[in-house]
Amino acid sequence: MSIEAPARVDASEDNLYGYQSFKLGEFTFSRDEYFVYVEWPTGRHVMSADAFLRALQRDVAWQFFYGTVNFDGVIGTVNHYGTVDLFAGRYNDAYRKAELDHLENFETPLIKATFEQMLDNWTNTGFDPFASPTETGTAFGIKAGDNRPAITRHRVTARRMVNVPGDEPLRNDDNGHPVNRQFADVPQGEPELHPEPGFEGEVIAFNLFAYLSRSQVTWNPSVVSVCGDSLYCPTTEEYILPIIHGNDRVEWFVQLSDEIYWNVEDRDTGAARAKVVMRPGDVAAMPADIRHQGYAPKRSMLLVWENADPELPGLISSGQLPSTAVQL
Repeated sequence: MSIEAPARVDASEDNLYGYQSFKLGEFTFSRDEYFVYVEWPTGRHVMSADAFLRALQRDVAWQFFYGTVNFDGVIGTVNHYGTVDLFAGRYNDAYRKAELDHLENFETPLIKATFEQMLDNWTNTGFDPFASPTETGTAFGIKAGDNRPAITRHRVTARRMVNVPGDEPLRNDDNGHPVNRQFADVPQGEPELHPEPGFEGEVIAFNLFAYLSRSQVTWNPSVVSVCGDSLYCPTTEEYILPIIHGNDRVEWFVQLSDEIYWNVEDRDTGAARAKVVMRPGDVAAMPADIRHQGYAPKRSMLLVWENADPELPGLISSGQLPSTAVQL
């Protein structure tokens, strides 16, 4: 039996503000009280520390997700499901034309370990990168403790469906999931079940609205049901999606409550493609060649449907499948 050695993270001693700096290939990452600095051989970029940590949290927790995770218009990652590209300016026309862009590919364990240690070291006590701005403390200031319970919280990934015996449990007050302040009017009753005799243990149901009303996090899809490659991934949204997600497959959205405003851009250039306002009952199929960022003025519920077939990105990029769900 072979045992894989943990990836070695290249981290410095603490700087003047108490934070470590990190080196990954030819990229370096450092932070001070307010800002994060990313440097590469041909350029340098700065982001607000809170925005960077919110994006970093998603990249770590989502295992680099499907396709592209843009931290902003310059920095981001592309998942190749085994390796990950880390890029600066590669999908920004101005950087590309000025030849200031840079991209390196890393084995997933190495970039994951580096990002995890960076997130742990740069997240102070009281700041929760998964929470809405009004439900967390500040990301700023000199190094002050950590918040490991928040950055390592369990991510719901049902094997069959929430509430199935042995699978992900329902949320309630006793397991640390009180109803969110903005969902106080959501009914908490559960559906009645009347299975035929002999099927009592095989028919399961739960109240999805009640389940979502108790979500502690924002812009973090949970896998609540699985049927083959079909994943139902609902989420609650408030304020701004901290990343600009670039698709590598079609992504379906069903707005369950309240409103979300979406900016939709070309995945590779950032050129504007559409602005979409989704209200309860609206359905959108985001194409495989776009990137999008959402804005939710009030906590809302969104059902995201994903096709997790690992062959989809290759089939779409080779032209064997269209990048849109429907061709009119």
